[in-house]
Amino acid sequence: MSEQPSFVASLLAGGMAGTAVDVALYPLDTIKTRLQSPEGFVKSGGLRGVYNGLSAAAVGSAPGAALFFSSYEAAKHALDPDSPLAHMAAASVAETMACLVRVPTENVKQKMQAGLHGTATETMNAILKNSGMMGFYTGYLTTVVREIPFSFIQFPIYEGLKAAWAKRRGGPLEPYEAAGCGSVSGAFAAAVTTPMDVVKTRLMLGTDKHGETYRGLGDTFRRVYTEEGAAALMSGVTPRVTWIGIGGFVFFGVYEGAKTWLMGLGA
Repeated sequence: MSEQPSFVASLLAGGMAGTAVDVALYPLDTIKTRLQSPEGFVKSGGLRGVYNGLSAAAVGSAPGAALFFSSYEAAKHALDPDSPLAHMAAASVAETMACLVRVPTENVKQKMQAGLHGTATETMNAILKNSGMMGFYTGYLTTVVREIPFSFIQFPIYEGLKAAWAKRRGGPLEPYEAAGCGSVSGAFAAAVTTPMDVVKTRLMLGTDKHGETYRGLGDTFRRVYTEEGAAALMSGVTPRVTWIGIGGFVFFGVYEGAKTWLMGLGA
């Protein structure tokens, strides 16, 4: 049974991990968003301004990841830290909590990535004017629906790989070894859940290329599939898998390393 990190250690380590990934790999996220945009990659900006929206992502990355990992570790150890079902349930709880922070920043960030607005202030003012405060939570349900299956796939694989590797080497893993487990599990989960990521992106961008508003998860999925074909639901899969595969290595490596360091300091 693994040792449960303190709330503070989970919170701080998660914040460090989230910031490291979002800042380091932001251009890949921008490319993915533009590939998924109804306007298409070139009209959404192509390779220009790939850091558009970074400020919004940076504001939300640390608290979102901190909230995720503090919730995940608490739920996992409250249930059964060695059970794949407990890992799935804990990840679901953690994703639901983290999305409370993640979704508002995603709404601002993705509109900037797609070239709809130039600055974070302009984007936030437009959201407030058009949709009010709840506009920041457009796509919340879709994001949760995407993230829960993602975590259902990723975390049991991640924890299972770590346990098998630790058993084989006869002791706890080094942070870089845990990072490798996170990379493999994240890349696989990213590929499987790409269709829901496309739907989430379209909902957050608001309208199709003709200016017609997307109306909920089911409507968006149906319209993308019927109007653009099944392939459109896999738009951006390569940068998404690359981003999350590399990001998983950085994310879990920083998290495990920071957590071990903080626990050693008594945090």
